[in-house]
Amino acid sequence: MDHKPARVRIVDAAHELMLSIGLARTTTKEIARAAGCSEAALYKYFSGKEELFVTVLAERLPRLGNLLGDLRAGEGSVEGNLTEIARVAALFYEQTFPMAASLYAEPQLKRRHEEGVGGLEAGPHLPIRRLDAYLRAEQGAGRLRADADTYAAASLLLGACAQRAFAYAALPGGTPPQPLDDFAASLARTLLGGIS
Repeated sequence: MDHKPARVRIVDAAHELMLSIGLARTTTKEIARAAGCSEAALYKYFSGKEELFVTVLAERLPRLGNLLGDLRAGEGSVEGNLTEIARVAALFYEQTFPMAASLYAEPQLKRRHEEGVGGLEAGPHLPIRRLDAYLRAEQGAGRLRADADTYAAASLLLGACAQRAFAYAALPGGTPPQPLDDFAASLARTLLGGIS
């Protein structure tokens, strides 16, 4: 018998199912069954599958949002900060990709998902927006070139991390050529060559 609170069991079950069978095939009924509760109990905590998906992203995956929200211009080195962002982002996208891939296969599901998260402050654009804000703050602090395009830099860094997950998830064995830490450090160093 699992003695965790119902909400924790529900989020754990949603995470497991979304990872193993994808978001499209995961239903609230299956989540409730896996959590050992009724569907009515699930709806006491969550408005539906979309809110659960956003909760899983926020509470069970590498903490990309927290990391980006906690960054302060002038603290640590810009290269060290970007290396840590790249490392966490690559892990985040690696774990998100199998869950979210099914969204893009079904246009109707994607529309429903977009409507479901519409009211929640969530979405794939947020990390870019937060990283852009951090880079602009570093620019204001004089640690990046005044003419650097911070939005493009944020998009390049996070895009490379997402692409790494996408490119190698599809391959048999799917192992990227560079270890994660080397990839993150190299990405940060290369990006800084263009903006610092």
